[in-house]
Parts: sequence; structure tokens; C-alpha cells
Amino acid sequence: MITDIIMPNMESKRKFVPNRKLKLLDQVRETMRYYHYALSTEKTYCQWILRYIIFYNKKRHPRDMGAREVERFLSHLASREKVSASTQKQALNALVFLYRDVLQDPLDNSIAPIRAKRKVHPPTVLSVEEVERVFHHMSGTHLLMAELIYGSGMRLMECIRLRIQDVDFANNNIYVRSGKGGKDRITYLPQCVSEELREHIDRVKELHSRDLAEGFGEVYLPGAIAKKYKNAARETVWQYVFPARSRSIDPRSGRERRHHVLESGLQKAVKRAARKAKLDKRVTVHTLRHSFATNMLETGTNIRVLQDLLGHADVKTTEIYTHVMKKDIKALQNPLDRLYARKSKKKKDK
Repeated sequence: MITDIIMPNMESKRKFVPNRKLKLLDQVRETMRYYHYALSTEKTYCQWILRYIIFYNKKRHPRDMGAREVERFLSHLASREKVSASTQKQALNALVFLYRDVLQDPLDNSIAPIRAKRKVHPPTVLSVEEVERVFHHMSGTHLLMAELIYGSGMRLMECIRLRIQDVDFANNNIYVRSGKGGKDRITYLPQCVSEELREHIDRVKELHSRDLAEGFGEVYLPGAIAKKYKNAARETVWQYVFPARSRSIDPRSGRERRHHVLESGLQKAVKRAARKAKLDKRVTVHTLRHSFATNMLETGTNIRVLQDLLGHADVKTTEIYTHVMKKDIKALQNPLDRLYARKSKKKKDK
């Protein structure tokens, strides 16, 4: 059974029916936009659905297939393509969405494909000295973003999607909205970059003012906020902390807006800096988050507190950092030394 990795239970009945005159992938996009799925999720799901159709040589429409065909496709991913467990789960979720919400013919819970092996790899972490070497080869906005991630433990997209109202300078807090799993949380605002971030936001406000003067200034708003608050999209507090250099056309609404920066810019900057720092490790933006967690544990932070800061649903996820943190073994007593000490004491007592 693979019911444990099927998407979360949807108690409310789905009523939206896509336009059946559209092509299948257009129906998928229409349905995902109705339910406010992220654009990145939309692209990923469409890719998996297309791969599913191609797997059967484009000869059969998904409505003419079902659980057994899905099971065979997922087994192929695990046994032949050797995908990871998370990748197999992603493919399953895309097909569950297709059948449940687009074709309105939900898959039964008896799907039991060959499971992809779940491998647990210890995270790559950097010491404080190594982080300093990486930051030495970065500058500008990319450096500020990297420092925020290392100093707060945010994920890449959580940092990219920060809004001006999410930064609380008075209390040195950052509010992470709709993080992984759609959860909100509070984490640190490192005091050492507080002033620099304040100056950066002042420049963002000036940029927003110029956009407004030119008849633009709107930003994408999540959920139904745009409908509920008509002018919110133009308000300063809703603007991204890290906006793109130029305005672009929103692929969904067709409106010209200023979106946030692309994540690829920071990813490339971190990799380039790690290469210049001559680190013999695979360093990514997420390595900074791993390093934050490990360094916090090494300085005595309670693991439950760290769990909240990182936004982990289960403390077991946080515990993986205990395997890579530096441990002071000098204070530990070796059992063999204790044995010999015991023998020595007995001899003295005689």
C-alpha cells in the first residue's frame, strides 16, 4: 500500500469542473489556478502528467487508464529510472491530482508500486570559518540574502518571497509566511545585518514609488487577498524585500508587475563564491540553512526551539543535525579508562 504518500485528505468536496473543450494539460492548469497552486507546482505537475502519457506512447488518454497504469508507471520510475523516494512521491501526487480534481475519477487506495529506496544522507555543513570564506567572495544583495539565510535558517524561497511587512526590526524577528507545508513561523532577524537590511528596504520603497508614478506598482498577492483588499497590491508593505530589477508580465493574470528576484541568481552566486573559497564540499544555498542549524546546536540551543525556528513538523528531522555537529569528547569518560581507574583504586585500597 502506498496510501501514506498520497496527498493529504481533502474533506471538502471539489465542485470545480474544468472546461472539457480544452486540451488535457490546459484543463490541469485551469484547475490548479482555481485552487491557487503555486506556479512552480503547476509546472512540475504538468511535466509529470506529460511523462505519464508519453510512458504509454501517447496511445491512451489518462481517462481510459487508472490505478494499475499509475502503479506500473511509478514502479518504472523506481526500478528502471532509480528515482528517489521524494521524486516518486511527487509523481504520485501529480497523478492523484489529475484523476481526483481534473478528471473527477479518483484513484483507489490500493496502489502498491515498487517503492523507491529512501536514503538518508547527512547534510553538508560549513564551519563558521568556512562560511566567512564564502561570504568574503560575495557582495551586494546576494551577500545580504545569504547572510539572512545563514542567520535565520530560512529556506531559499522563504527568503526570496519575504515581504516588507514580514521584517520586524523592533523585535529582531522575521515572519515566514506560508513556508513548507503552508505553515507560518517566526525566526531570527540577525542584528548584525539589521541596519543594512533597513537601508536596502528604503531603496525598495523608492523603487516602488517610481513604479507607482509610472502607473504600475502592483505585486502578486496570495490567495483571495487581492479580492478582499482592492488596493493591497499597490501598498508598500506588500512589496517584496528582494524585488526583480525590471517589471514583467504575470503569466497568469497578464498584468505587468514587479515580481521577486529569481532564485537562480542567489544559487549561482553561492556556488561561485564556494568555488573561489576553494572549499572541497558541495555548497548550495541550502547548505547555509544546514550550517545555521548545526552551529545553533553546537552553541547549546535546545533542539525543540531549533525545530520551531526551522519549521520542521517532526523533531526527528531536526535530529539529523546532531549527527554532523562538532562534539566535545574531552569531557567524556572512556569506559576503558574508567575500568583501569577502578582497578587502580582497588589496588590502592588493598
